[in-house]
Amino acid sequence: MAAAEAGGARLGRALALGLMHGPAELLPISSSGHVELVPWLFGSDGVSSDPELRKAFEVALHAGTAAALLLVLRAEVHEALTELDLRSAAVVALSLLPPVVAGFALERPIERHLGRPPTIAVGLIAGGLVLAWADARSPRERGFADAAPADGWWLGVAQACALFPGVSRNGATLTAARLRRFARPDAERLSRHVALPVIGGATALKLLRLGQRGVPAGSAPALALGAAAAFGSTLASAPLIGLVERDRSLAPFAAYRVALGSVAVRRLWRAHRRGRSVQR
Repeated sequence: MAAAEAGGARLGRALALGLMHGPAELLPISSSGHVELVPWLFGSDGVSSDPELRKAFEVALHAGTAAALLLVLRAEVHEALTELDLRSAAVVALSLLPPVVAGFALERPIERHLGRPPTIAVGLIAGGLVLAWADARSPRERGFADAAPADGWWLGVAQACALFPGVSRNGATLTAARLRRFARPDAERLSRHVALPVIGGATALKLLRLGQRGVPAGSAPALALGAAAAFGSTLASAPLIGLVERDRSLAPFAAYRVALGSVAVRRLWRAHRRGRSVQR
């Protein structure tokens, strides 16, 4: 009976996290950061306290979201492929180089040491502040067609920085594009174009590794439900893309990030103070 209740609770958490993952992926607020931080704020370990299962579940969520994104953006992907030329190919190639190199070199240390509430909170707050600063100070002089290889490189550097938990790939690339003086709608479109290959490639690689390691025993239902929920929530949240593309300030997203990170910092500070009181 207890095992059945535990399994039901795991499925419920998998469903909730999958439903949250879709909209969080489409906005510059860090989907991975939310998957780790929100359960912790509610006193939960998410789907499990087992690191291997948590890693497998994150792969499942990204797989569901990536599949939905390809479906939602199929017309845009088709247009990009049919209009591919040397310049646009160079933009995409240079945007891939930094995150690929950084991912292979730093993925394991980052997973071991940085994917915790304190570092996620720092990533949310710092990334939000830089996003607001870049959006407020940068002129809107350039359009999507103006993207050059140098822009691809800096967007790639931004994607490499997004390996730090809580930074957000969408948020980092939007920040870089605005600093490169792209108008907000064009910055969002450019962000998607350079992010999709990274999301697809990273998801495929992680699925391959998961297949080689094997799915943790008894976890298949939670993984499947989480992936399905992420797929469905991404499809349902597709109108959010237009919300970011509108030529309006990105400050509300930055403010939300800072607020969520600050809640986590406050919780950590209270826990630290309680620990010091117990030691005394």
